[in-house]
Amino acid sequence: MAEIADMDVKTVYAKIDFIHRQCMAFAQSRESKLPGMSFPRLYVSVDHQDYVINWVKREDKRNTVLTAVATAENTTQYIFAMHLNFDPSVDAMATEEDAVQRCDHELPAPYRRYARLWTQADYEKTVKISKAAKSKKNLSSSIESTYQAAEDRDDIESPDEIISTEKLPEMGMQVHSEYTLYAHFMYLSHLFQGAEKVRIFMDQDSGIRAACLAGFKDRIKERTADSFYVSINKEFTVDEKRRAVAESKKTIAKLMKDEGIENKQDAILTLLKRRISEAQILGKWKDRWVFHPLATMSEPEKAMCHLTDLGGYDENHLAWLYNKASLHGVDAYFNQVRRRLSLLERGIHTSSNSGRVWNGYAPYNPSMVQKMLDVLRVVHNYTLVSAIDKKTPAMRIGLASAVVTYEDILYFAI
Repeated sequence: MAEIADMDVKTVYAKIDFIHRQCMAFAQSRESKLPGMSFPRLYVSVDHQDYVINWVKREDKRNTVLTAVATAENTTQYIFAMHLNFDPSVDAMATEEDAVQRCDHELPAPYRRYARLWTQADYEKTVKISKAAKSKKNLSSSIESTYQAAEDRDDIESPDEIISTEKLPEMGMQVHSEYTLYAHFMYLSHLFQGAEKVRIFMDQDSGIRAACLAGFKDRIKERTADSFYVSINKEFTVDEKRRAVAESKKTIAKLMKDEGIENKQDAILTLLKRRISEAQILGKWKDRWVFHPLATMSEPEKAMCHLTDLGGYDENHLAWLYNKASLHGVDAYFNQVRRRLSLLERGIHTSSNSGRVWNGYAPYNPSMVQKMLDVLRVVHNYTLVSAIDKKTPAMRIGLASAVVTYEDILYFAI
């Protein structure tokens, strides 16, 4: 960027900071309206994505891996929030010294002064020599393995796992993911005050589940919010995906012919009702998982678990909810992040780097990750137009009446 624009690196960073401030000011001016807006239904998908920070010292070539949680509205593709488990404002050295003086690490986590932050003592206690090798599994086995991994953790609600080839950030401090997740869902609960019903579809992650149930506990009891696990088999090759799509089409077509069902959607709901009654019991907590009959290229094999099933829904309503369960909104956005932000592309593993990852475009300063994620979120929501309906996500959800230009954002004044 510095070479193309013919400016020094310091100026480039100053410009990025300016653009970030403008994007945040603009987004705040629009999104502050969300709690007062009325929505009959919101169908949101929640997942997390990891980002690698390059090492800055040749003598220590371990990576730092940070995680961001994001929430997308599946119908409009609006990205409500994307939060990184990192705090750039904290002085790591001063915090570590104070934590040692307080004997913070000797206290149970809830009683620590710096409980939300990853300290060196936390790292030394929890670092693992290697992750378990991942083998290709069917979806049921993958779901069972995810439950087992959660059960094996010291804190089932903490999805953090740092291994020996990773390290804590050189500047700022990494935040324990459960704190980021709880804050994320409390923020969503604030934004969704005007929604009549909220349906939350999340990746199978015990930390996300706990944060969601805490953030929406009152609405869940009032029956105005429901949450579902959604697990997708991501091991399929392109050919396997195509076969799965073709087989599901045959199954649906056969049902329509055999039972005289004229509408494809009605056939899918009919199959779903049958599969709900035949749900698989998986995991220690005997959760009921339903496998969706329709395969797509993005979700070739999908299973769903209704986490807030308090009873009371008839079979048609329940089948409709299961049919809406999808992670496509947030997954599509994660693909955009990888494509549009070169510094957040997947790194490359090589046989000679002992599990470390190198990406020539990856950032060295972790604070740049949140800034770039914030900027892209605003551009995606307000500026990028769909080729299908010529609208932005903000236009679809009601936060904009027209496309917002880059100039509108850069010269925005409160």
